[in-house]
Amino acid sequence: MSGYLISIIVFGGVWAILAVSLNLLTGEAGLVSLGQAAFFALGAYTSALLALRAELPFLACLAISALVGGVLTGALGLLALRVRDDFLVFTTIGVNFLVVAVFQYFEAFGGALGLVALPFAEVAGVRLTPQRYAWLVLAVLGLVVAASFALRRTWLGTGLAALREDEQAARALGIPTRAYKVVAFALAGVVAGLAGGLYAFYLGSVFPQNFGFLVSIQVMAMLVLGGLGTLAGAVIGAFLLTALPEVLRPLADYRYTILGLILILVVMVAPDGLVGVARRWLTSLRRRGGQAETTPPAGSEARP
Repeated sequence: MSGYLISIIVFGGVWAILAVSLNLLTGEAGLVSLGQAAFFALGAYTSALLALRAELPFLACLAISALVGGVLTGALGLLALRVRDDFLVFTTIGVNFLVVAVFQYFEAFGGALGLVALPFAEVAGVRLTPQRYAWLVLAVLGLVVAASFALRRTWLGTGLAALREDEQAARALGIPTRAYKVVAFALAGVVAGLAGGLYAFYLGSVFPQNFGFLVSIQVMAMLVLGGLGTLAGAVIGAFLLTALPEVLRPLADYRYTILGLILILVVMVAPDGLVGVARRWLTSLRRRGGQAETTPPAGSEARP
């Protein structure tokens, strides 16, 4: 594979993992977050600090990044219980700005200059070339998607769905909605932390400006483009928004304008995203096929 294609795969895969983490919150539990970049940053900085200061191996850094992301984001979920749902989105925005400010102004985290010169990722003594790293990212994405799909078929997934549809009704049925909110935040933090660790090791450095509020907006746009509440939509939206700016690069300054117009068009024409469009198209094809099978050919009526 060319270096260009490898970069698209790695960044697309990392963004897809991050989009799946947001889908756990917003798509599965109905908790709108615009601070996903903060959870992403927690994982990235944890991996960078562990690799540079503690000299821990790659896989250990990833595991601890996921754990730290889950614990700290779960703690945010506890704080979010004190906030009305319609103010939750503003709370997550504030957390995004706060986390970036901490990493930017405290020298322990590298300050504005960030953390650089991370060691190369190795597994069992084998250095991961860019191509191997791309395969690893795709494998992790596959595991995350499979785990998220399996979650829907558990009691926890059923409870999150009930929370999303009607919190008061779920509470009346005896579902501990407050605990489910904390769990949803924690799970999203685990996945986002994992994505952050993969991102840090691929770049070999982390900087505060890589995790600003616009990144959270970008992740939400991926879900909206692909289809909010669908795992396929999270993956499709992530890869499309990773590849489209590169495809439109020859248009220079106009590429982000075109990208914005595409997003607006999708929201207006297909509010359920590209996955929703595909589902309606497939349903239409099946109906046409069914009608063709049940309609008798001309001249085939029974004769006396």
